[in-house]
Amino acid sequence: MRRFVDEELRRWKDGIRRKPLILRGARQVGKTWSLKEFGKNHFESLALVDLERNPQLRGLFDGELSAARICSDLEVLLRQKITPGKTLLFFDEIQACPRAITALRYFFEEMPELHVVAAGSLLEFALRDASFPVGRIQFLNLYPLCFAEYLEAIGNAPAAAAALGNPADISPVVHEHLRDELKRYLFIGGMPAAVKAYAESGSLREAFEVQAEIAESYRMDFAKYTPQVDRFCLDAVFTSLAQSVGQQIKYARLGVGYANPTLKKAFEALCLAHVARRVPSADPSGMPLGASASAKVFKALMLDLGLMRSLSRMPNDIEYARADLLAIYRGAMAEQFVGQEMLVSQNGSLYYWDRQAKSSSAEIDYLAVLNGRIHPVEVKSGATGSLRSLHLFLATYPECGSALVFSDRPYADLPEQRITFVPLYSAFAATGGQVTR
Repeated sequence: MRRFVDEELRRWKDGIRRKPLILRGARQVGKTWSLKEFGKNHFESLALVDLERNPQLRGLFDGELSAARICSDLEVLLRQKITPGKTLLFFDEIQACPRAITALRYFFEEMPELHVVAAGSLLEFALRDASFPVGRIQFLNLYPLCFAEYLEAIGNAPAAAAALGNPADISPVVHEHLRDELKRYLFIGGMPAAVKAYAESGSLREAFEVQAEIAESYRMDFAKYTPQVDRFCLDAVFTSLAQSVGQQIKYARLGVGYANPTLKKAFEALCLAHVARRVPSADPSGMPLGASASAKVFKALMLDLGLMRSLSRMPNDIEYARADLLAIYRGAMAEQFVGQEMLVSQNGSLYYWDRQAKSSSAEIDYLAVLNGRIHPVEVKSGATGSLRSLHLFLATYPECGSALVFSDRPYADLPEQRITFVPLYSAFAATGGQVTR
């Protein structure tokens, strides 16, 4: 499976001010596979140090954290030479050994010519127990496969190219083809194992079984968050979030029988584990949007569409039969899809707008920053006359860019209203996603 992160890894490899790199993301999004493929394709050798499967290797970090000494010991234990400039040294599951995270500092300071990468899940929990080498590490985030990556993975590269291209150039026939592919993707999602199961079998049911297994493995991980968090509360919040996409989060609604502080701690733990994502409200009158992000007013996204489908317990036969993609699961799947695509296209920065006025329900689904300007983003199936919140936003913030409305209809530009209707499948490309081939 070709991943868009591959190009970012190549840029890191050739960077002048390169530092040890940590690839972050939830479990089973493909971090290990991506880094192993990167090592095989761009280096003469790959030195893999799996700190979860091989606990004896953690002893390397008990003493003095000398980069030369660690490499010398690894050459003996791995039975291979580690050569700067030719070897990629890969610490997998680095969260299993907090001292290894600290050691990355010394690789940066003492052996800058050696390419060092690490991958970890639940990494933020491990960082509580480690001396973090601030300023001496680079980070990349890996998410589930976006729609274009999924299309390539199932062998439909021409459709992927169309989805990444200009939506104004897409013919009616190709538009319908991409709609059909997108409907399947909404239910399969982008977890690599689920995509692989579908690609090999052609069966949605096979993908659904994989999704259930992944969700259960996440639940088993919940025990690792304790004693900080009640794992039964975590389970309740995990399920509730899948049913709350697109809604402003109120902790009291996330679980019955738990106090708000307990629910808040569970939600924050899921965000730290990257299986949920906080999307705060922000003020679009200036940038950066993060400077005005609200700590109290926010929505949430799930890690993946397929996991959302599995956990929400939606009736698959009824929802899959819907003709309008925006109608599936009351529109929540389309909003999750656009948010998921924008997390990649906007480099992990995702916000929305909620009008903070008494008795006001005005809200814009997302905010996108394109060419230095903030653009409102809506996920709607209606005509322009029904977009009252959007028209209010454009009138209130005239300095903002034109609006993007993702819908089930073909591309249509309405410059006099400062609104562009964009097909749902073009969410990545229209919100700034660029891929170097």
